[in-house]
Amino acid sequence: MRTSNHLIGVLNFLTFLLSIPILGGGIWLSSRANNTDCLKFLQWPLIIIGISIMVVSLAGFAGACYRNTFLMWVYLFVMFFIIAALLGFIIFAYVVTDKGSGRPLTNRAYSDYYLQDYSGWLKDRVASDSYWQKISSCIRDSKVCGKMGKSFNGVPESADMFYRRKLSPIESGCCKPPTECGYTYMNETFWTSTGGVVYSSDCNTWNPDQGQLCYSCNSCKAGVLANIRKSWRKVSVINIVILIILVIAYVIGCAAFRNNRRIDNDEPSGEARMTKSQPSRLHL
Repeated sequence: MRTSNHLIGVLNFLTFLLSIPILGGGIWLSSRANNTDCLKFLQWPLIIIGISIMVVSLAGFAGACYRNTFLMWVYLFVMFFIIAALLGFIIFAYVVTDKGSGRPLTNRAYSDYYLQDYSGWLKDRVASDSYWQKISSCIRDSKVCGKMGKSFNGVPESADMFYRRKLSPIESGCCKPPTECGYTYMNETFWTSTGGVVYSSDCNTWNPDQGQLCYSCNSCKAGVLANIRKSWRKVSVINIVILIILVIAYVIGCAAFRNNRRIDNDEPSGEARMTKSQPSRLHL
């Protein structure tokens, strides 16, 4: 009778501990936004779900350990919606990050990023003019492009050495012009035009001014989308594991809830609830 209570107590203690990675995932996404408000819509769902799981796990732990039927009822009621919300978030994260990736380049270790490779709600959200102003401001404030400079024994990095670097999506999309523009490498964030034919609007948008670079380019928006996609996929793996554990805890919690109700109703265990009115005449 008490086995289900013990199991739900242990599982809720584990889900309490596992809610910490969910909170950590939300905070990590927040740090990827450079602690500004530019990508708040990414981390808040995870933070809210993480806090909810933490609080409900404590209620389930207390309800199981002290056989409190009311706490167990609250636990099961709220946990159902948390499981549904977490499942919805996982599906949403995979749907909005389904398309898009960097395009590999010949004789380059890094990839180029194109906005047309992405589609859907997340692309429209990030690429909107009102929202992109906040995001590009975050990238500028992070000084990610200014940190790209490298030197070896006091000698600045050469073009061949730069081409062998694995750049992040934001570094590739926002700090340099697209490779198709054919610009000449001077240093990591300073490229000059060869005066050839320009086929992309990003080639005209690129500006060697360190305050502008390619922050207004579609390639920069695509780099941000690629960065978000990578971050969300990592967090979703953790969420799937936690979702499986929550479902198991919920099923066992239902058994513990029935167990607590039997105890509250003084129902004996191990005895049949119905007895025969007349004994059977057949004896084996």
